[in-house]
Amino acid sequence: MNEGLRVGEVVTAAGVGRETLRYYERRGLIARPPRSLGGHRRYPAETVERLRIIKGAQRLGFTLDEIAALLARRGGAGGLHATARDKLAQIHRHIAQWQHNAEVLHAALAAGCDDLHDCAATPECPLPFPTVSGGVTNR
Repeated sequence: MNEGLRVGEVVTAAGVGRETLRYYERRGLIARPPRSLGGHRRYPAETVERLRIIKGAQRLGFTLDEIAALLARRGGAGGLHATARDKLAQIHRHIAQWQHNAEVLHAALAAGCDDLHDCAATPECPLPFPTVSGGVTNR
């Protein structure tokens, strides 16, 4: 049984590391390949495509758990569409939070904040340092 790709061929073609390949196997994202008579793992050519799909989905922000669920639902109705819609909504929430953070940091620069302790002690401090008084958080 000399068919299939060796580990080095798979990781080179897919652009991943050996440990990544092994990790994906342990997570069940990639099927454990059969071994040759010499004991070498021999991966089917489709493994390279699957690795590329996984890495591409990760670049879009999908977690490995989300990717595993999408791969398991292959051909199922609503899998990618629903998950992509949810991921896009999450990305928009993150963008809004980052825009808010940028506005606060601009305000901190404009206020001349140079020391966290000094800034937090002034009422003009734009940074969101919650204060606790009587068990109630302010700001």
